[in-house]
Amino acid sequence: MTPTLTISLWVLVFLVLLALAFDFMNGFHDAANAIATIVSTGVLKPYQAVLWASFFNVAAIFVFDLHVAATVGKGTVNVNVIDHYVIFGALVGALSWNIITWYYGIPSSSSHALIGGLVGAGIAKAGIGSLVASGVFKIVAFIFVSPMLGMLLGSIMMLLVSWMARHQQPRKIDKWFRRLQLISAGLYSLGHGANDAQKTMGIIWVLLIASGHVLASERHPPMWVIISCYLAIGVGTLFGGWRIVKTMGQKLTKLRPVGGFCAETGGAMTLFLASGLGIPVSTTHTITGAIVGVGSSRKLSAVRWGLAGSIVWAWILTIPAAGCIAALFWWLGSFFL
Repeated sequence: MTPTLTISLWVLVFLVLLALAFDFMNGFHDAANAIATIVSTGVLKPYQAVLWASFFNVAAIFVFDLHVAATVGKGTVNVNVIDHYVIFGALVGALSWNIITWYYGIPSSSSHALIGGLVGAGIAKAGIGSLVASGVFKIVAFIFVSPMLGMLLGSIMMLLVSWMARHQQPRKIDKWFRRLQLISAGLYSLGHGANDAQKTMGIIWVLLIASGHVLASERHPPMWVIISCYLAIGVGTLFGGWRIVKTMGQKLTKLRPVGGFCAETGGAMTLFLASGLGIPVSTTHTITGAIVGVGSSRKLSAVRWGLAGSIVWAWILTIPAAGCIAALFWWLGSFFL
């Protein structure tokens, strides 16, 4: 039985709005992941690309079940430990890290910033025993699995397409894959919306459970939570994260439409699998792995491994950095909320 917390209405509304602000920032921060390849290959102009990605972010509401929301809401930190102070610390920790990495153009993971914030605030309140070990293990494991799977699928797609089109003229190949990249970018954005919007749903859901507004036995969060989270990430994507587009779309490796198609398709397949299994993964990790896989399938020197290494360091630092900030704001929140 989950104890019911007494939370004033203004605090509850403030935390829901803060969660939606994170969701908006998630779309804003991670828009580059969905549009970098299609912009860098010249298939769409930036404003066209964000409209395309934003539409598919929101369309995910009709395609995917809410397994990821359940993992974040009930499978990371013990529900009995979570209160409004923990949620406040988690959201501020994740938002702070997102803003820092966006400012410096570092493609870090909004997903793991949120998980790190939740873990950091939970440990600050009740120690390491407050964590749900199985859920945290899956999330940490997929920090490594999702980029490797994206890399594998991206490289396989590239090799398969190269073999199938080996007798075709390059100009004809470019013409076809400029069209096909519209489909692959849409699929990737669909997976992005499905996985990332549900993380914020999970945060709001567990807050509503803790405050007694929703029963813990409910299989899904309220419909208004689902709709508002999908809309928030869609609007965030619409505004876009332009600082990161250049890093992901051009600096890491040079892409043509065929490479963009293969990277997006490999990334989309990884996100679909993770969302189906209820595992919150990083869209940043996934698309970076897929882009590296496409580049390395041509030749290893096509990838700027030094830049890829610096991105990996940002991934490793995200959970502890967001967790430390969250722990600090959990402590501050206990005085001011």
